[in-house]
Amino acid sequence: MVSKSRKQSGKSPATQADRDKSPLVSAPGKASARRPGREGKAFSSPHPNGLSGGRHRLGLSPSAAVKLAAALLLAALAGFLHWLHLFQLFENDRHFSHLSSLEKEMAFRTEMGLYYSYYKTIIEAPSFLDGLHRIMNDRLTEHPLVINTLKRFNLYPEVVLASWYRIYTGTMGYFGIPTKMCWSINRGEGLSPVDSCEGMGDPAYFYVTCVFLLNGVMMSLFFIYGSYLSGSRLGGVVTTMCLFFNHGESTRVMWTPPLRESFAYPFLVLQMLLLTYILRTRNPSATAMVALGISNLCFMLPWQFAQFVLLTQVASLFASYILGYLGAAKMQSILVTHMVALGVCFLLMFGNSMLLTSFYASSLISIWAIIALRDRFAQVFKPGIILWVMQGLAWVGATVLLKFLLSTVLGASDDAHISALIKSKFTNYKDFHTLMYTCAAEFDFMELETPVRYLKTLLLPTSMVVVALIAGKTLQDIVRVLRDGGKASVRADGDDEASGSEVAAKGELVYHSLQLVAFAVLAILIMRLKLFLTPHMCLMASLICSKQLFGWIGDKFKHQIAVFAVMAVMAINGVANLQSQWSIIGEFSNLPQEELLSWIQDNTRSDSVFAGAMPTMASVKLSTGRPIVNHPHYEDAGLRERTKLVYSMYSRMSGEKVKKNLMTLGVDFFILEDSWCTRRTRPGCSMPEIWDIEDPHNLGKIPLCSHMSRNSRPHFTTVFSNDVYKVLKVPKNTRDLR
Repeated sequence: MVSKSRKQSGKSPATQADRDKSPLVSAPGKASARRPGREGKAFSSPHPNGLSGGRHRLGLSPSAAVKLAAALLLAALAGFLHWLHLFQLFENDRHFSHLSSLEKEMAFRTEMGLYYSYYKTIIEAPSFLDGLHRIMNDRLTEHPLVINTLKRFNLYPEVVLASWYRIYTGTMGYFGIPTKMCWSINRGEGLSPVDSCEGMGDPAYFYVTCVFLLNGVMMSLFFIYGSYLSGSRLGGVVTTMCLFFNHGESTRVMWTPPLRESFAYPFLVLQMLLLTYILRTRNPSATAMVALGISNLCFMLPWQFAQFVLLTQVASLFASYILGYLGAAKMQSILVTHMVALGVCFLLMFGNSMLLTSFYASSLISIWAIIALRDRFAQVFKPGIILWVMQGLAWVGATVLLKFLLSTVLGASDDAHISALIKSKFTNYKDFHTLMYTCAAEFDFMELETPVRYLKTLLLPTSMVVVALIAGKTLQDIVRVLRDGGKASVRADGDDEASGSEVAAKGELVYHSLQLVAFAVLAILIMRLKLFLTPHMCLMASLICSKQLFGWIGDKFKHQIAVFAVMAVMAINGVANLQSQWSIIGEFSNLPQEELLSWIQDNTRSDSVFAGAMPTMASVKLSTGRPIVNHPHYEDAGLRERTKLVYSMYSRMSGEKVKKNLMTLGVDFFILEDSWCTRRTRPGCSMPEIWDIEDPHNLGKIPLCSHMSRNSRPHFTTVFSNDVYKVLKVPKNTRDLR
């Protein structure tokens, strides 16, 4: 327990017509809302300014306006509750409000600390532009290299937040308004008191608050998305309730705020909502396409893995096009929008080659070419299954060929580990870098407990029933098309989703089902990616409110009773899951690392170079500002090789060989952690065992780290030691080896 005393108040610097209507306003089939672009006026009498005027400009009747206001109010409530939920979980887990600045930084472990360090750099610089220049000419992260971290690390969220922080504190300081409250914290156990600050003027507090606010807005978007997809506000309620009931499977933002997915995923939700609108609208406006492109960009900029998610999206859309659910003109418009967004992202990331050499980029080009050559395909291949299969094969072949061609031409190999990781999932292939991923639980196959938890909250059965109904209707359409000789699957440009077509009416549902399957495959292969699967299952669950799928239940009242019954059963385990989350009470403390960082700060030069385990290196850079040679961002080929040299300390090589490796990198101090030498998540996953794959010649020898734990001489000198960390000084008497 800690005691807290106030110290100071501080300042710091069915038919197309029905489907085009918004279900947020009225259910499909109602005539209370006026479609945008329709001739005539909703009211003939003049209207005053204010709410009534706004309602008229939207073409809404009074009852529709009330329904829209109610939907927006419910969306705002869902967002507020999610923000509150996240913040309380985070506070309960770490007692964050009682931590000192150093402890708050230590709480951001591994990649989180690395990303947060650039936010700290910008806010501590004399000016915003000076801070921006520092992170674009960084000399600390991969010593002695000078790198543009904006190009390498998807740091635009930190740039934006740092600018907001400087504006906020500057404005408050100008008006003399306090922005934080500081306290003296008695930590007990003979530890010295520390100062702890709360309020938006505290950098870490400001950072996590903005992250949680963004993810609160995300829940509001989910309510709107579920309502729009299902055609019922009740569908929005189902989506948000499912997300709360399965919260632990949907996100980890409450435990890891600075991770890239915390910033990127809310924009994917917005992007998919806009895409749903475009699929539903017969002739989407240019504004809608621009909005789609901007949301694409905002999703890609913060996260290096966004390209793989968008690859599944264009693949699902292409499958919808092949089956005849999506017209060629609209498909090409969507592809062009993706291409433009990708190009802008490439420019904003200063020519990051991973974007152009990705399967996503190659897929966009190959699909666009296949659609452009659709008449040739129709002439060569018989309409029907053969044509569909050949288009699919052409896409796969062209995408793979183009991807490797671009990689060869541009000399890019940064994403080679992704291909190796996928290969390891289906074969016995292993190498050092692949094992560094697969030995971590989040990159392993989905655990069996996950679908069991889905079953307990009825999320899996509900989404499976929905998908089964959509698949059944789709299969009927396919059989009908094949009986007609397959001609219905080939559209002319002017036949883009003709009014009254049942095939077109189900197009968006087919896309969402295919997208769910794609997300399921990703989650099964890599457990971390269930953050895409779970929310999408919650969205599909909203379709139990859809008249299009479940109108056979009966009238509106019977349908709603059935939905409430399902939600009541969901709540049995859902509420238990929430209570389990709320019961997590912790208090962050890491005294060994605190001692290490304090020692480094007090006993080493500011230009001393450090190497060690990737998570620890992020903390060293963040809290001490010392240069490091390796870090947790493992998506760069050069960095992977640097880390391999550093981790030779945990191999069975000779001390002399490891010393040469470290001297080659210019390392002054190596931080040795015994846990990295002995920890074994499962057979074959300790560091010495991983090294046995790369270095079979030394198989059977005692790992060097075990020797170093007992006696670091003659190759190194121990200059600091506690229960967890040992700092080894790397001698400089043979600098010619560097």
